[in-house]
Amino acid sequence: MGHAGAAAAAVRYLRSAGAPAPVDALPRPELRCVGEDERAPLDPAEFRRVLGSFATGVTVVTAPAAPGEDAPAGFACQSFSSLSLDPPLIAFMVGRTSTTWPRIARAGVFCVNVLASHQGGLCRSFAVSGADKFAGVAHDAAPVSGSPRLAGALAWIDCTIHAVHTGGDHLIVVGRVDALGTSDEDGEPLLFHRGGFHQTVRATSARPSRRPPR
Repeated sequence: MGHAGAAAAAVRYLRSAGAPAPVDALPRPELRCVGEDERAPLDPAEFRRVLGSFATGVTVVTAPAAPGEDAPAGFACQSFSSLSLDPPLIAFMVGRTSTTWPRIARAGVFCVNVLASHQGGLCRSFAVSGADKFAGVAHDAAPVSGSPRLAGALAWIDCTIHAVHTGGDHLIVVGRVDALGTSDEDGEPLLFHRGGFHQTVRATSARPSRRPPR
């Protein structure tokens, strides 16, 4: 499937009577998107190692149960970013072989939960495929989409799927923000860097002296 065909399949997104229609889920595609002679001479392990130097926040993307399903969907995601202020858009990336993405696509909506520093275990739970990820996890419904809003998260962004684009072996999902908010708690974010979780450290030193060096 070419990029144009994959994008067309992913973006069949229509509005009817003001309500979003679900996005068609992509089939599980062959991941090789370019010819072997077109590939850059990069070792995948080295690519991961170098890009792992970039620290990111950690989120869990959730969606309500789609018609015909009896449980909500969710997965851990560190590839998340704000995208546009006007209109308010965010984006996240998901692997094209993800088993959770088709369920989110069918729902047509989702909520991004920004995890706090103490939620590393929660992140690991949502990174497991096939498990009951919501077992014992406290949550309520996001105000617009009804997607699970996880207790203890630093922030939540309630979205409608706006567009889906192909990006190699991943999909780039653009969401239009319908509602958002932060936790009442003054917590620190969970960070992911070089394969592990980390916490921020606030600087406690006094303001640097303005006196010229001697």
